[in-house]
Amino acid sequence: MAKVKSVGKAIRPLRSEADYEAALDLIERYFDNEPAPGTPAADRFDLLALVIEDYEKKRWPIEPPDPVDAIRYRMETGSFTQADLGRLLGSRQRASDVLKRRRRLTMQMAWKLHRDWGIPAEALIRPRTARRGRATRIAAE
Repeated sequence: MAKVKSVGKAIRPLRSEADYEAALDLIERYFDNEPAPGTPAADRFDLLALVIEDYEKKRWPIEPPDPVDAIRYRMETGSFTQADLGRLLGSRQRASDVLKRRRRLTMQMAWKLHRDWGIPAEALIRPRTARRGRATRIAAE
């Protein structure tokens, strides 16, 4: 296997699609011959990965899901029922209201869902977006 050179151009922030493509080309060279940890080549590999990740997060951000969608997904993947959610939140009615978007999650509910079911806190504490009907009424007034 060809040895990857550890010396080269300085690694700089990616500001364009061309910079991004060039960085991908550079990092691909390391995939077949991963550098040993602690070497200058490994440091270069890590820096390339960081600038690529930063560019991708800025260019194609992934927003956390809606809180109710996150709860429903966790219920499906964890084989939890609405009754399980009710026990966690304090009552079946409260669980029903949350799932039907009639009741917002409190911080205490969000904490329990995060702690007990492993739902990311970012998905649970996100502010609610305005409903179309309400926004239209407010705009019309």
